[in-house]
Amino acid sequence: MYEASNARYDGMLYKRVGNSGLKLSALALGFWHNFGSVDPFEKQKAIVHEAFDLGITYFDLANNYGPTPGSAEENFGRILAEDFKSYRDEMIIASKAGYQMWPGPYGEWGSRKSIIASADQSLKRLGLDYVDIFYSHRPDPATPLEETALALDQLVRNGKALYIGISNYSGQQTQSMIKLFRDLKTPFVIHQPRYNMFNREAETDLFPILHTEHQAAAVFSPLSQGLLTNKYLNGIPEDSRANRTSSHFLESKQVEETIQTVRQLNEIAVSRDQSLAQMALAWNLRVPEVASVLIGASRPEQLVDNVKALDHLAFSDDELKQIDQILLRQPRIDWSNN
Repeated sequence: MYEASNARYDGMLYKRVGNSGLKLSALALGFWHNFGSVDPFEKQKAIVHEAFDLGITYFDLANNYGPTPGSAEENFGRILAEDFKSYRDEMIIASKAGYQMWPGPYGEWGSRKSIIASADQSLKRLGLDYVDIFYSHRPDPATPLEETALALDQLVRNGKALYIGISNYSGQQTQSMIKLFRDLKTPFVIHQPRYNMFNREAETDLFPILHTEHQAAAVFSPLSQGLLTNKYLNGIPEDSRANRTSSHFLESKQVEETIQTVRQLNEIAVSRDQSLAQMALAWNLRVPEVASVLIGASRPEQLVDNVKALDHLAFSDDELKQIDQILLRQPRIDWSNN
């Protein structure tokens, strides 16, 4: 029987989400990989236990996470039922709708039909009456933003979500959604963009809007699918994601194009007495608008190592200048398949 550590809140940082009353753990556990029907269930449980014991309270899912689609929610729902019933009110559980989940015209995107049906399915898989945050996972080019906003607002009014978020929306689209939610008095609190040292578009497109509107971000892919770790410093390991011909997330070409940059960044990390991954996570958290950084894990030890990033969050002006100079020399990378 799982019993949470009494010291679980001692080492974690909790950041306020914009001007809302909500706080998120600075590091969150994402379920994009390693929690599907193809992954060992006992290992999944061990990862979730370790996360909670380390003070991670934000658990980020989506309807289509797996494989198979939906299985991450089913597995997490089983873990919740078996081990976390008494801890539910200490957890922020999020899910999303927008990417393809079931066949036909209603299984993806942002129509009222799709969002509400998907949310109902997610709650059943999770075994919950409500989620703390429900996101529109991506903007729908064929659906008016107002329809998507109204559908998300209805989830809150029906007691199926406490807060609302959006993900992968441009700065301009985000500005429009903020106005719609403000008029509806919807508790919209967060945007979830991709953000890391190799993907910095949010700095000019999104973060200024979040700053002006007193909103926050929870960023995903902070380690750029493993590029910003020690894994590829000496080549591509046989069992790595980049060595799988079927991988849609990281290719060997991207490792080869970034290796010199990664090695230079690692030198700065070493001088800070951090691993490259720890420095990359701390670098994300330097942004005032970033309330939480989503990390993945294939084993509990990775979480222990990543949480150590919180021990050294400060950067000197010289360190930030060096990092910027290194990244400016990095040729543009084709991320179209990611």
